[in-house]
Amino acid sequence: MTTKAILHNARSAPGPTFAAFAILALFLYAFLVPLFTADPFRLAGMSIMDSFTPPMWMVGGNPNFPLGADDQGRNLLTAMAYGLRTSIIVGVSAVLIGLILGGSLGLVAGFVGGRTDAIIMRVADVQLAYPALLLAMVIDGIATAMIGRERSAGLAIAIVIFAIGIAFWVQFARTIRSSVMVERDQDYVAAAQITGRSKLAIVLRHILPNVMAPVLVIATINLGIAIITEATLSFLGIGIPLTHPSLGALIRNGNAFLQSGEWWISAWPCLVLVALVIAVNVLGDHLRDHFNPKLRGRS
Repeated sequence: MTTKAILHNARSAPGPTFAAFAILALFLYAFLVPLFTADPFRLAGMSIMDSFTPPMWMVGGNPNFPLGADDQGRNLLTAMAYGLRTSIIVGVSAVLIGLILGGSLGLVAGFVGGRTDAIIMRVADVQLAYPALLLAMVIDGIATAMIGRERSAGLAIAIVIFAIGIAFWVQFARTIRSSVMVERDQDYVAAAQITGRSKLAIVLRHILPNVMAPVLVIATINLGIAIITEATLSFLGIGIPLTHPSLGALIRNGNAFLQSGEWWISAWPCLVLVALVIAVNVLGDHLRDHFNPKLRGRS
């Protein structure tokens, strides 16, 4: 794509362009800051003497803590980068799990049909009766009961990723199944069958590339939902522990000090979380309109 085409797209769709730049900026913030700073969630990154330092423009502020410090003396500007990195990793990994699981089941259900399709869709219908957050809480609780509460932070993150990913496979499966049922009756599929290609080759090399557009839209929108779900679990004390960086854990920690006036401890992580989710949703809506011929024709 030429520079002129990029500038034209930016002028014709300023909202999605701004959202894309916002996502890029937040990703750079999340993954570059930890490369040059100490982990504020370890003892080396804490300083009790600096606890509850307000933002630098307030009375008692310190330029070394531009957005203030929390109750442990952690620099919020640095702590949020670590927390945002964890939230992004959890969100992307959970969406990938949902995509792989749901995509595989959707391809099988749509192409094979019959009893296999009925079984997969009935399981999907049962899961739809449970909200994603509730299902993630149930899976996390089962894992805690099996492993025990004295689990490492890395294992806790893996459990949260698995729980959220399992909660999201249904949307991918239903969408891909519907698209596959349309594509399997097309002439190019019949031509591939005549040439003797196996069913697996037809599904992977011919049908799958033609059903990826709606999947990309769902994955983008689900990324924002996955990040919100992770933050909610951490806020409730179910997901990632307070000793490990997470936006939800930072918000939960700051919530205890709102009444005493230390609003910045939870306010900044909330704003970062909201900015990321809104930007992802705006970009997802734009992709949906772009890949939908009916909506594109109206614009």
